[in-house]
Amino acid sequence: MTLPTADICYEAIKTRDSNYDGQFVVAVKTTKIYCRPSCPARTPKQENVTFFTVPAAAESHGFRACKRCHPKETNPVDEQALRVQEICEYIQTHVDESLTLEDLSTQVYWSPFHLQRTFKNIMGISPRQYVEVQRMNHFKNRLKVGDSVTNAALDAGYSSSSRVYAQTDARMGMPPSIYQNGGTETTIAYSVTDSPLGQLLLAMTGRGVCAVEMGDNESPLIAQLHKEFPQAEIVRDDDALKQAVQSVVNYLKGWQPHIDLPLDIRVTAFQQRVLDELKRIPYGETRTYGEIAKAIGQPKAARAVGNACNKNPVPIIIPCHRVVGSNGKLTGYAFGLERKKTLLDLEKNAE
Repeated sequence: MTLPTADICYEAIKTRDSNYDGQFVVAVKTTKIYCRPSCPARTPKQENVTFFTVPAAAESHGFRACKRCHPKETNPVDEQALRVQEICEYIQTHVDESLTLEDLSTQVYWSPFHLQRTFKNIMGISPRQYVEVQRMNHFKNRLKVGDSVTNAALDAGYSSSSRVYAQTDARMGMPPSIYQNGGTETTIAYSVTDSPLGQLLLAMTGRGVCAVEMGDNESPLIAQLHKEFPQAEIVRDDDALKQAVQSVVNYLKGWQPHIDLPLDIRVTAFQQRVLDELKRIPYGETRTYGEIAKAIGQPKAARAVGNACNKNPVPIIIPCHRVVGSNGKLTGYAFGLERKKTLLDLEKNAE
C-alpha cells in the first residue's frame, strides 16, 4: 500500500475527511499522539505532522493512540496493510515467545519473503526489528511496575538477564536496574545559554551528551529534560559544561564546522542506522530522506527516516537539519523550519 502524498494527507485532516480513515493515521510530533484523518481535534500545523499507513507503525515510533477518535478501531482498508497490522498485534501478544520469520508468515499465510518485503515497505523496519522494539518496550514496562530485572527479561522473551544487559545498556542510556527507578542514581548535568538561534540546552551524563534542546524560553527546555528522566538527579552545572556548550555555540556562529563531543543516547536499532548515516553528510551539503533510506538499505523507508530524524535526541551535534524533502523543500525539524533554514544557510555561506 502506498500512502497518498503528504499534501493530500494534510488536506484530508484539514477537512476531517472520513473517506481517508483506514488509509493512514496522522501523528503529531508536539503531542506524541496519532489520530485518524477525521478526528475532530484541532488541526495541527503541517510541519508538526507525519503520516503512517497503519497504527502499529505510528506506535513503533513512539506515538500513542488518540483517546478521542480511537484510530486503532478502524481497520486498514488495504488488504496488505491489514495483514501487517495483524502481524504487529500478534507480535505484541506473543513477545515472550521465540518469533521467527517463518512463525510470523504462517499467521497470514504468506511466504517469509513476501512478509519480509511487505512488512518493511509498510512499517519501515523489518519484522525482526519490530520484535526487538516490542520486546524492549515490554521489558521496560515490567521494570516500571516493579518486576526484577531477571523476571522482566524472561517475561519479555529474553533468554537470560545477562543477554538483556548486553542489549539494553546502549538503548536505555543506563543499566536496566537504574532505568527501573526512572533514572535514579543517574546524574545528568545541564546548562542553558543564549545562542544565535535562541535558548540552547545541553545535557550530559558521565558518558556524554544525552540531550540537546532549543527554543525561545529555557523553562520548557528544562521541563522536557525532567520529563525524559523523571527520577534522575538533574542538576544545573554551567561551569562543568562550559566547554561542551561553547563548542555548539561556536558551530552556530559559523566558527566551527564540526562538533566532536561524546554521546550517550537511547535510540532503536533503526534510528541508530539513520543517525549514523546523518553523520556522514558533509558540512554544507544536504541529502533527501529517500537518499538516506537507500543508504541504509531500505529504499522505501523515507517516511520512517524522517521520523527518526525528528526523534534525534541530539540535533545539531548529529546534523538532521541536513536532510530535506525530495524536491529540496525544507520539512520537519524539531526546532522549527526557520532554524533549519538558518543552519543550512550558515553552512552554505561558510564554504
